[in-house]
Amino acid sequence: MSLRYGLLGLLNYNSMTGYEMVKEFDESLAYFWHATSQQIYKELDTMEKCGWLVSERIMQTEKPNKRVYSITPNGKKALVDWLSAPEEGVKKFMQGKNPFLMRLAFMGEADDDIALQMLYDFRNQYLTFANTLDGVNDMLAEEEANLGRKVMKYWKIVALHGEYIRKARLEWAEEAIVILENERDDSNEED
Repeated sequence: MSLRYGLLGLLNYNSMTGYEMVKEFDESLAYFWHATSQQIYKELDTMEKCGWLVSERIMQTEKPNKRVYSITPNGKKALVDWLSAPEEGVKKFMQGKNPFLMRLAFMGEADDDIALQMLYDFRNQYLTFANTLDGVNDMLAEEEANLGRKVMKYWKIVALHGEYIRKARLEWAEEAIVILENERDDSNEED
């Protein structure tokens, strides 16, 4: 449900094609909300049927035709109503599906080397992903001229959350690796 409001929020800034929406989503909201391009296009169609946005077909001769989406007054009202609604609370924020942690929770039934490899892979993949976040603050500074200081203040707060999560996850992975490596060293000494 929040996906549609995220899309409305983006359209509130600028009219965009579906392709541009997917790209913008991937460069901003995807850091904390996963959605496929199919889900985005489905939501755009649903929101258009609800009257929250309109689309205009642009005919092109040298490129495929495109559809440009714009938020309507009803869409703006839906966005503001959603923003003004009481928050569902921290419990909802904390609940999530994490197959990696689910699998790790039951690793006591498998070889410790498998868990250790999972954690090495997690750390390495997360470091690669985390490096993509390094340019976020530069991008936000550039966008401030377009979107204004008030809008960017909240994007910076969200980016700050991402920085803390990134740091915490990497520290957690390092500590988990140390725990498993130390236990492996202890069991080797017993042999």
